[in-house]
Amino acid sequence: MFEWVRNDTGATASSTIISMALMLITGFLMTRLTKKLKLPNVTGYILAGILIGPYALNTIPASFIAHTDFLSDIALSFIAFSTGEFFRLSTIRQNGAKVIIITLFEALMASLLVFIAVHYLLGMDLAFSIVLAALASATAPASTMMTIRQTGAKGDFVNTLLQVVAFDDIVGLVAFSGAIAVALSSYAGTGLSLGAMVTPILSNIVVLLLGALFGALMKLFLQNRSSSDNRLIIAIAHMFAFCGISAVLGISPLLGCMAMSTVYINLTDDERLFRQLGYFSPPILLMFFVRSGMNFDLKSVLNTGGSIGAAPLLLVGVVYFLVRIVGKYVGAWIGCAVVGKDRKVRNYLGMALVPQAGVAIGLAALGARTLGGETGAALQNIILASSILYELAGPGLAKLSLYLSGSYSNQLEEIVQVAETDANGKPKTEAQKLIERVDAIQKELAAQRKEPSEEEKAFTEEAVRYYEQMLMNWGEPETARDPRARGGRRR
Repeated sequence: MFEWVRNDTGATASSTIISMALMLITGFLMTRLTKKLKLPNVTGYILAGILIGPYALNTIPASFIAHTDFLSDIALSFIAFSTGEFFRLSTIRQNGAKVIIITLFEALMASLLVFIAVHYLLGMDLAFSIVLAALASATAPASTMMTIRQTGAKGDFVNTLLQVVAFDDIVGLVAFSGAIAVALSSYAGTGLSLGAMVTPILSNIVVLLLGALFGALMKLFLQNRSSSDNRLIIAIAHMFAFCGISAVLGISPLLGCMAMSTVYINLTDDERLFRQLGYFSPPILLMFFVRSGMNFDLKSVLNTGGSIGAAPLLLVGVVYFLVRIVGKYVGAWIGCAVVGKDRKVRNYLGMALVPQAGVAIGLAALGARTLGGETGAALQNIILASSILYELAGPGLAKLSLYLSGSYSNQLEEIVQVAETDANGKPKTEAQKLIERVDAIQKELAAQRKEPSEEEKAFTEEAVRYYEQMLMNWGEPETARDPRARGGRRR
């Protein structure tokens, strides 16, 4: 059926459009299955990519996959920009030092244990081992945040968890930058020099400053456009421009986009823009994860590492999966103990840091592109395979950690509080209190079903403003400016 698309080696407009449509449709359909299994959407997207990719049904031309590696940079930009919202100076001043210490311990402990296990126990190549170890530090915030919203969890454990997850990706990116420099030096045979270590540090400083400048410029361009139709256009233009500059310089846009959004949120306190971008970005992230799945080669995972080591890549992936979990838990426990966190936070924080997808997959794609060859392919395959496992186990472990830490409860008495006495001051029976609690829960559930998400509301309201602005520009009478009154069409 898709033979003509698959055989189109010229990456023409027709094959590109059809390929993108297939990615979107297959990714969406796969989430219908994963939703029934109560799995994250990311899992469905990766599985969809594996299904339609060259190592399964082979419905997408190789030329399309080869010419769309820019999707990784764009997706990383959106992911990184969204995390900057959590770096408010007011929040950082309260718990910044403690959170940074916890993050350093849990991130670097995971990297250290993975490096020891992969390089010294399995005998894998130094360059491969150090880059894989650096990727072990990253954590996926999406699954954890989704679980927090679903359970309604709150308290010190949740606050600490959110801040650690936000800082986690910064540590991961810095570690990844240094690891890539070491890996390239190793392949070049020049050895590890001071310049090889200082260069990525200076690059990160430059990209941070450049990102901060873009954040200030974004504030300048958006400050008088509270009801304008151009907010999304300006924001995405800044992100794309920064992404392109980063590509020219050969550096990751992740850290700079974090700096951009951090500067913007602290200068403007404009949460609305993040909601709008959050509602706009799903198709881009879907295509990124589906394309990542297309690069997954199961056969190579079942083979030995070849030139990068004698151990089978399947064994390397299993060791990476298990050792990273141990590292996250032990590191979080030690970090919490050092800063004097409560016992429940100390004992269960590491369990909530297991998920790994977005940033790690993006960095793996960047690493595969930078290192190339067998090392790059092996790196990406292991991260993709382990990310599926992490996304299967992560939400369950995160929910368990929230429950054990007392951040939410399944006890009806703790979920909904009701008065102990009636209007006349008489004590209520247990049956009366139970009925009131059930009624309150039903009302809340009904309201949640009818109420759209914050992202949807922000995006829709901006679209309505745009429509009304267009009607005003066209000179429509006042009575014709309500799109709901006319089905959203201009007579």
